[in-house]
Amino acid sequence: MNRHFRSVWIFPAVCWGLFLIVPAVNGGEWNYELDAAPAPADNPLKGLVPYARPRQNRFPHSMEFSYLPLSDLMVGPDRFDWQPLESLLEDIASRGNQAIVRIYLEYPGKDKGIPQFLIDAGMKVHRYVNTNTAPLPPATIITPDYQDTRLHAALRSFIQAWGKRYDGDPRLAYITAGLLGTWGEWHTYPRDELWASKATQDLVLEAYEAAFPSTPVLLRYPAGPDHYAQTENASRPFGYHDDSFAWATLDTGRKSDNWFYMPAIKAAGRQAMEKWKTHPIGGEIRPEVWGKIFDGRDRWPQQAQSFRECVSETHATWLMDTGMFRERASRERMQRALREVRQMGYAFYIPRVRFATEPAANQLEIEIDLVNQGVAPFYADWPTELAFVSNTDKIVKTATDPKLAVRGLLPGKHPHRLSADVSLDGLSGQLTVLMRVVHPLPGGKPLRFANADQNRTRDGWLTLGTIELAPLSE
Repeated sequence: MNRHFRSVWIFPAVCWGLFLIVPAVNGGEWNYELDAAPAPADNPLKGLVPYARPRQNRFPHSMEFSYLPLSDLMVGPDRFDWQPLESLLEDIASRGNQAIVRIYLEYPGKDKGIPQFLIDAGMKVHRYVNTNTAPLPPATIITPDYQDTRLHAALRSFIQAWGKRYDGDPRLAYITAGLLGTWGEWHTYPRDELWASKATQDLVLEAYEAAFPSTPVLLRYPAGPDHYAQTENASRPFGYHDDSFAWATLDTGRKSDNWFYMPAIKAAGRQAMEKWKTHPIGGEIRPEVWGKIFDGRDRWPQQAQSFRECVSETHATWLMDTGMFRERASRERMQRALREVRQMGYAFYIPRVRFATEPAANQLEIEIDLVNQGVAPFYADWPTELAFVSNTDKIVKTATDPKLAVRGLLPGKHPHRLSADVSLDGLSGQLTVLMRVVHPLPGGKPLRFANADQNRTRDGWLTLGTIELAPLSE
């Protein structure tokens, strides 16, 4: 590995008036080329996601998913019990993971969902057998009257209170909008006549937009202004989740499949098609291909679609999955899954770093080339931190600079150039320069770069190179 191929440094003159010799910054320059390594499959905010409290050591992951019934959280028009959500978030965070949450009103086979105070007030509900439950058997479901104004007021009140308490909470990675429809998936198929009106949908979206400016909210269906069942959402600040991933994702060209994700997002228009550049795309691998989608093509069910092609076209960052967590995968399945999942979301590789000194300002200029080898940007506004480590392995200085932020860097073959100036005040001698993206969750799994020198000097940090400064003296 060619790590340190150029180094120049010169001692400056003594500044006697300040009784200090400033560090050797006159003309110093250090250039490094860094080796690549596979990107981790369990980097934060991306990858495969099990249901909460999964079996251990099945597949690397940094998030866990769970449903919660609204009836457990909302006990009156303006009264809430957050303990079920708190317990969930704390439990998931104890494993260094973040949560993806969906709140539901109706779920086949479950009596919970609709807050009791709404039923006691006389809101109409529909109880029937839902047959759209494959691969599980049909089950009884209770659908509320989505046009009831008391329900509208409750939904507004809940979303407002939820956002006020939890928006930006580092334990919470993503929210799938939920609340409306079977499993909170924004449909009541096959009982389409019970589905929420576009006015009701707009009410929910407006409440989410106001309550969650930080935590990403994802919608089930992309929709333009002319969608037959869904209100327009392409212009709203939400991502999407494809819950039939690798089964009903790619465009087949058949009119009967126009509800598949890619035909739907194309029909929603350009804003929806480009949504992935600014808002995350998630979803769930379809149950029929759990696990099997990472086997050889000859073992796929007939309707299965290429996982790699689906990830490439949707720019998916995360996907719920049970197949890789339910049972121990064969060696072949595991290797293929790791290879495919690494490409989801972002995958940052730094091929080159340049350090140069600015004597007049007593600063170190840092230039970093960063390539996003994944299919999507990093969406979170997490700070990038530099650390300077002495030859005694002690961090003697840290610094952050918004110009080093990795948020929004699009994938592609060409590198992004990041640069920053760092003060050298108080520094001297040989120093190793490290870099990390700071996870806001204490104990959260660190963001790791696709570099061989990730964790070389310290866990959670990428080693960029070394610089050498003249000693301070009085």
